[in-house]
Amino acid sequence: MTQLRRHNRIQVLELLRQRGTTSRAEIAKRTGLSTTTVSTLVGELIDETVVVELDDRPTSSAGGRPARMLAFNPTAGGVVGVHLAHDHVRVGVTDLAGRIVAQDVAEIDVDHEPLRTLDLAAARSRHLVAEAGVRSEGVVGLGVAVSAPVFASTHTLGAGSILSDWTGVDVASELAERTGFRVELGNDANLGAIAEQRFGAAQQVDDFVYLMLSDGVGAGLVLEGRLYEGAVGAAGELGHVNVVPDGFVCRCGGRGCLETVAGAHALTHAFGLTRGPGTTLHQILVADRDGDAGARRVFADAGAAVGRALVALCTVLDPATVVVGGEGSASDTMITAIHAALNGGMTPLRGVAIPVVAGALGEEAEMLGAVALASQRMTLV
Repeated sequence: MTQLRRHNRIQVLELLRQRGTTSRAEIAKRTGLSTTTVSTLVGELIDETVVVELDDRPTSSAGGRPARMLAFNPTAGGVVGVHLAHDHVRVGVTDLAGRIVAQDVAEIDVDHEPLRTLDLAAARSRHLVAEAGVRSEGVVGLGVAVSAPVFASTHTLGAGSILSDWTGVDVASELAERTGFRVELGNDANLGAIAEQRFGAAQQVDDFVYLMLSDGVGAGLVLEGRLYEGAVGAAGELGHVNVVPDGFVCRCGGRGCLETVAGAHALTHAFGLTRGPGTTLHQILVADRDGDAGARRVFADAGAAVGRALVALCTVLDPATVVVGGEGSASDTMITAIHAALNGGMTPLRGVAIPVVAGALGEEAEMLGAVALASQRMTLV
């Protein structure tokens, strides 16, 4: 296959990946390829059973038949997504259309046991691929979401990573060696943004901020439809913006970071002062839903701090919306407080409030973002 033909094929596959279903005419329009080239490439993909034609074509109002739509053949292969959170590993396998066909979650001290974590992730990936009935050679890639900045040009952990025990660990190479799959690496908040754009609450939205509220506070920035990672992959590290001068020391080495106010440890510590040690974020969420005044105060204060931190970011970027993911998105109190503080601090020049909405993908967002990352370079050649 020539380089040009390969490039054209990738364009067709990428458009189909982005849109889910499309027609030959739409592919030609959006890629700039000739109708003859598109017809030939699509014909090859259909013959290879990578792409299928959908039969449910409605009759148009003019009485004719609209163009036959195309979609990935769900059985043609699979993609693996891995989310390395701080205290657990989530692994999922999807078909080529991004539908989850197998997944599981295993608890492990990810931050301090890198090699054991990679062994676990690789073993669970291979097991789930087999469980899903996907041939190993049919896996088009494995994506990994990590809770640390990722250097944009090489997709390796940034030099100043807060995961000190992972320093020098080549995550992509280690997992590729253990699984035999092509591996791509990305920051978890960035990949959560990609997932919500492709599958969730930010579909058809070109400019938005994705907030990941979990152990830490991260943000994924999508501008003009594309993820913005910054010069060294550290864009969106909202959790390490100073919000409390002379505040608590953060794990990044800074002081008074947003994470020390709105991260999971800060919330459980605040609520645990009256409820006792061992308080979990899940317990606070339950109490919040039950109307507990203390739980609501914890989330309201944290949400207000997050909203204030967002003001400068949103004033500069002017996003269409803010999507909240991570465990914190389950608190309506938190989301309401973020909305109030953000829009209360925005310049009147914007004219309209910025919507703040809960993500649609819950705890699966970062894993699905890893799937999207791996499938971005899908060629199936």
